[in-house]
Amino acid sequence: MSDVLAVADHRRGELRDVSFELIAAGRELAAETGGDLHVAVVSGPVEEFAERLAVEGVDVVHTVDHGEEFNHDVYAAAVASLAESVDPAYLLMPNSVNGLDYAPAVANRLDRPLVTDAVDLAVDDGLTVTREMYGSKVETTVSVDADRAAVTIRSGEWPPIDADGDAEIRAADVEIDESAVRSRVTGFEEVAGGDVDITEADVLVSVGRGIEEEENLELIFDLAEALDATVSASRPIVDNGWLEKGRQVGQSGKVVTPEVYVAIGISGAVQHVAGMKDAETIVAINTDSNAPIFDIADYGIVGDLFEVVPELTADFE
Repeated sequence: MSDVLAVADHRRGELRDVSFELIAAGRELAAETGGDLHVAVVSGPVEEFAERLAVEGVDVVHTVDHGEEFNHDVYAAAVASLAESVDPAYLLMPNSVNGLDYAPAVANRLDRPLVTDAVDLAVDDGLTVTREMYGSKVETTVSVDADRAAVTIRSGEWPPIDADGDAEIRAADVEIDESAVRSRVTGFEEVAGGDVDITEADVLVSVGRGIEEEENLELIFDLAEALDATVSASRPIVDNGWLEKGRQVGQSGKVVTPEVYVAIGISGAVQHVAGMKDAETIVAINTDSNAPIFDIADYGIVGDLFEVVPELTADFE
């Protein structure tokens, strides 16, 4: 039997979706190893977070009440201490800005190998981690030659677990050496985030180079308004300066998992698909019937977006 410890991710008082995806990945590993699944939440309103993280499959939620926002020194010390106490075979952390900040420090303190950006995990004779490279064009597997390992997982690759459970909630016996906390949070500023967060949208209307001109974006915003949706884009639109970076979907943008994703004038390059392939329902509109986007679309319309989009807008208004 080998236990698993997953570390939740939060920002500005909100748990991030990857926290529940970590639980899903951890539950799979715990089932394969026959061990328990432990979840840790560090800083913030930990009691409130713990109640939400006590979902199906979680055995214990550990809380570390220290500060409100992410602090590298606090996380490195708290997670390493928890891992030493729980002694999990596998330590799972988010492949987020915060996770990639403290994960190497924790792996170094624990003297464990670290594999980042996992999209799949399996246990046989040992841990095998699947990763994607070169804009998701190449899939690789990493076999970990150790009985203890640390892994960061990519968001959007596991369906989040949200069914109620009966996990035990424990205040972790972790002492933070204040003299070792050499930084502090003085504020939070969104950089190039724009006025929307596309990762939180239930419906996204996404536009690609097929829109041709910046002034034609009005068609897309009209449809988004009719659908009560948020507008996002592929990289060429952002590179042209037509929409801000915060609206970009893809390998070099944001990973999104909306209920509905409408891809308009987007061919479906692998870099873009990597950011939206786990949407619940994908609708594609493109003049090219052989466009790769149709390979993953649930519904496809082969047609001129300048004719199709106004008709859709009229239907939904």
